Amino acid sequence: MPTSNPRIRIQGTVRNESYGFEKVDGELVKKVREHVYERVLARDVVRIIFFLPHDHQHLIAGVTHALDSYLRAIEGHPGALSEYTCCWWEPFKLTEMGWDRIRETLGPKEPRFFEDYEPDDARFAHKDGADPYFTLFGEQGNGYAFSYHARLPWREPPPQSVSVLSATLPTEYLEENGAQHVRELAMAMASRLPFATGHAGLALDLWRPIYAQLDRLRTEIFRHPGFDVREASHFDGMGTRVDGIHWMNVLGPPVLSELDGATGLRARLHSPTTTVQELEGGRAVVTLGEAPEAGDLEQGQTLPAYRELARVLEPHLEPFP
Repeated sequence: MPTSNPRIRIQGTVRNESYGFEKVDGELVKKVREHVYERVLARDVVRIIFFLPHDHQHLIAGVTHALDSYLRAIEGHPGALSEYTCCWWEPFKLTEMGWDRIRETLGPKEPRFFEDYEPDDARFAHKDGADPYFTLFGEQGNGYAFSYHARLPWREPPPQSVSVLSATLPTEYLEENGAQHVRELAMAMASRLPFATGHAGLALDLWRPIYAQLDRLRTEIFRHPGFDVREASHFDGMGTRVDGIHWMNVLGPPVLSELDGATGLRARLHSPTTTVQELEGGRAVVTLGEAPEAGDLEQGQTLPAYRELARVLEPHLEPFP
C-alpha cells in the first residue's frame, strides 16, 4: 500500500461578470465589468458525505452533532473555515454573526409543505427557509468545507428526494493525523444521522468551471480510480442508491436489507483488507483497507478490494452520470 497519495492541484483562470449603472451625460447607462482572477480549480481532498431520506425537522440533532464533531476535529487549524453561505445569502466572512445565522438555520422550523405554496411562490420556497442549507469553507483551495442541504418538506416526499450532509478535509490533514483519526471522525459524524447511504474517501474537489474542462483531468482520473469525482448534491435525487465505491462505505436500509444484512454482505466479500462493521438500526460500514488509496494503474495498483465491492453492490449503484 502506498504511504502517500498523489497530489492533484490544477490552477486556472476564472472570469466572472458583474453589472452596474453609471451616469453618462446625465443618463444611467448599464455597464458590464469583467473580473478575472486565478484560483485552484481542482484539488485532492478527503470527502465525507451522507444521504438522508428525511426532512430537516428529523435531522436537527444529528446534523448539529456532525458539525460539532467536524469542528472539534479541525481545532488547531486556524483559518480552516473563514467564510460561509447560508440559505440565499451571498458568501460572507465567518464572524460571530455568521455562526448565529448557522445555528439559527439549524434550529426548528415551522413546517410548511411545498404543496401549500402558490405556483408563483413555489420557486422562492428556499428564501422562506423551507429547505435549510449552509456551507462553511476556508480560503479558496485549502480543502476544508462543511455543507448541509435539507430537502423540501412534502407530505409525501418524492422517493428519490434526500437531504445531504458533506464535509471535506485536505489530504495533508489525513497524512498528519492518520487514517484512523479520519475514520473516527467519519464514524462520529455518522453516529446520529439516519442515513440511507454515505461514504468517506479520496475525492477531487472541483471548482465549477472545471466541469467544462474535464479533459484536463482525464489522465489523472483514469490513472487513479480511487479518486471520487462525483460531487453529489441535494438536487441529484440520490434516493437510496449507492454513490460509487470508496474507502469507507456506509449502508443502511433498504440496500443493506436486500443484501441480507451485515452478515450476508460479509459472506460475499473475501478481500483480506476488507472489514464489515455492523451498526445499530440495520446499518453497517464497509472499510476497504487501513487507509484510503487512490490506486495507480500504471504501477499495477488496481484496487482489487474496491472492485470486489463494486461487483457485489452493482445492482444498487447509481449510474455514472
